[in-house]
Amino acid sequence: MAVVFSLYGLSILVLIILAIGSWFIWDRRYKKQLDHAVPAGYIQTKEVFIDPTTKKKMIVYFHPETGERFYKEEPNKKT
Repeated sequence: MAVVFSLYGLSILVLIILAIGSWFIWDRRYKKQLDHAVPAGYIQTKEVFIDPTTKKKMIVYFHPETGERFYKEEPNKKT
């Protein structure tokens, strides 16, 4: 009986650790690259999208040697 409870306890502990870890790591790949200046070597693509969380228009840049992507907020155009 103690083995069963220890297996359930271990499973619950692993799930809690995964949940906490995913909370801190979630979407870091996209958010860490938000910046105002485009790094050297990046080429602007034709890809533009609306960020669902901020509702801002984002422009996608691509580095051909590394395959990395960079996201920059499109400046407001006043007409």
